[in-house]
Amino acid sequence: MSDREAFYVNLKQKLIETTTFPSAYLYKFIVPTTKDQVKEVQNIFNKGGAVINTRKSRTGKYTSVSIHLNVSSADEVIAYYKQADKIEGIISL
Repeated sequence: MSDREAFYVNLKQKLIETTTFPSAYLYKFIVPTTKDQVKEVQNIFNKGGAVINTRKSRTGKYTSVSIHLNVSSADEVIAYYKQADKIEGIISL
């Protein structure tokens, strides 16, 4: 099992233990500002009725993206993370 797969197994277990679904969930990412990574993140979450806030770093090299989204299960939370993982240079917080 890869480190990323182990992370998702652990995350799912913690979500099941601590969260009653459906629930509001906060996703936080940092992406480079150099390409269209911010738009890519927004495109993943726009279809779910998410509230998306962005903030550039002091130097402008990176952008922080916070997403508030209502999710119905731990599997849905993880599915969004897996989609976001495909974006070049993304860091999940």
